[in-house]
Amino acid sequence: MITCVNSLVKLSQRLKVLRKTHGLTQEEFASMAGFSYKFYQQIESGRKKQIWMKTVERLASAYNLQIWELLAPTLPPKTQLTSVVLESKIHYGQKKKRSSKIVKKRPSPVSDKNKKSKRNRPSKRK
Repeated sequence: MITCVNSLVKLSQRLKVLRKTHGLTQEEFASMAGFSYKFYQQIESGRKKQIWMKTVERLASAYNLQIWELLAPTLPPKTQLTSVVLESKIHYGQKKKRSSKIVKKRPSPVSDKNKKSKRNRPSKRK
């Protein structure tokens, strides 16, 4: 996770330069990279206080860069936009979500005669 203010400011400036170099709006780049417009806007404006490495990897892969190239002191001379942003290869002990099967409960075989209604019970209050 990146939390250093200087790193976040540099990252947001770098993203803005790259986006403008490629002639994209924030909304266009956000949809291309698989982020919501508001989320990307917060990153680029520097309002996000922390960013996961997984997010940085997705931002870099949108420009066909490695993470270190995006965070390097100098901007790479040529960048290319990718049409498909790859999923993150970084995993920090996160478990994969298992698909949950919906199991329908069967009604119990008890007939209506055996069911006790709360209305028919005598009151225990005194």
